[in-house]
Amino acid sequence: MRRHNLCSDPAAFFRLLLLLSIALACGHAQQPARPAPPPPEPPPEQNMPEPPLQSGYTIQRSVDLVVLHVSVTDEHGQFVPGLKEENFHVFEDDSEQKISVLRQEDTPVSVGLLIDNSGSMWDKREKVNAAALTFVKTSNPEDEVFVAHFNDKYYFDREFTNDAGELKKALEQADPSSSTALYDATTVSLDHLKRGYLDKKVLLIVSDGEDNSSHRSLDAALQDAQRSSALIYAVGLLREEKPESAERDRQALLALTRATGGSALFPENLEDVQLTCTQIARDIRHQYTLAYYPTNPRKDGSFRSLRVQIVPPPGSGTISARTRTGYYAQRVSSGN
Repeated sequence: MRRHNLCSDPAAFFRLLLLLSIALACGHAQQPARPAPPPPEPPPEQNMPEPPLQSGYTIQRSVDLVVLHVSVTDEHGQFVPGLKEENFHVFEDDSEQKISVLRQEDTPVSVGLLIDNSGSMWDKREKVNAAALTFVKTSNPEDEVFVAHFNDKYYFDREFTNDAGELKKALEQADPSSSTALYDATTVSLDHLKRGYLDKKVLLIVSDGEDNSSHRSLDAALQDAQRSSALIYAVGLLREEKPESAERDRQALLALTRATGGSALFPENLEDVQLTCTQIARDIRHQYTLAYYPTNPRKDGSFRSLRVQIVPPPGSGTISARTRTGYYAQRVSSGN
C-alpha cells in the first residue's frame, strides 16, 4: 500500500493546518470570558481627610505688605458687616494707599493672657480667672492661647493650647504677691506671641494697679507694641486704687491699646469683668482685615502713621473705624 506523503502534497498539508486552526478557535470560543475585576470601592465618607484649616486664614505676606485689623462700629458700638473696598480709605503718613486685600471673617488668633499677679489681686483671683475662661470659651474654638502672670517678676504658666482644662489649671496656679511690673511683662508677652502659629495675634492684659517696678518705661513699652503686629486689649480693675494712681494706670492702658488698634475697658465692679471679657472676645471675632503695599518704598526703620477712614453706605448713619496708629518700617542694614 502506498503511503501518502504530506510533504510531497502541499495542498493536503495546508488543508490540515486550516482544520487545526478552526478546531482551536472553536475551543476558545466555548470558554466563558473572564470577568473584569470590579473597581475599588471609594473610602467611606467619614474617613475622607478634612482640608487644612490654616489655608483659609492666611494672607500670603511679603516683607512689604502692611496688614491691618480694623474694628468698624456704628453709633451704638455695634459691628458693621458687609462693607466693601470702596467704603475704606487707608492713609499712611497722610498719603492714601491702594488696598490690595480686604476680608471680613472670623479668623482664629494666637492669644496671650497676661494676668496681674500682684498682692492686690488676691481677692479678685476667682472672678478674674472665671472671666479669662469665659473669654477663651467665647473666642474662636481654633484659637491658641498661652497664659502668663506678672508681679515684679514674670511667670510663664502655659504654652499655646486651646484646651480649656489646661488653661484653667494655669490660671489657678498663680499666688498673688509683691508689686506690679506691667511694662516689662507686656514686652516679654509680645515677644512670646511671635512664636504663635496663627497670623493674627492678640494680647489681653488684666491688671488692677499702676506699674511701680518695671525696668522699662511706658514709652519703651509703647515702641515695643508698635513694632509688634499684635492687638492689645486691657481690662483695668481700678476702682479700689487711689484716684491719681488709677488715672495714671488708665492712661497707660489706653495708650498701649490704642496704639495697636485694641481697646481698654474699665468695669465699674468685679462682677462686670466676665461681661467685659465677653465683649472683647466678640470684638476680636468681628473685624475687617485689609492689606496694602505702601507707596513709600524706603526701608529705613522709620515710624509711619496710619489712619483708616470709612465712607458709610447710604442710610447707614455714623460709622467709625479703629486700627493701629502706626508701624515701624522694615530696616535694611547697611551691609545688605
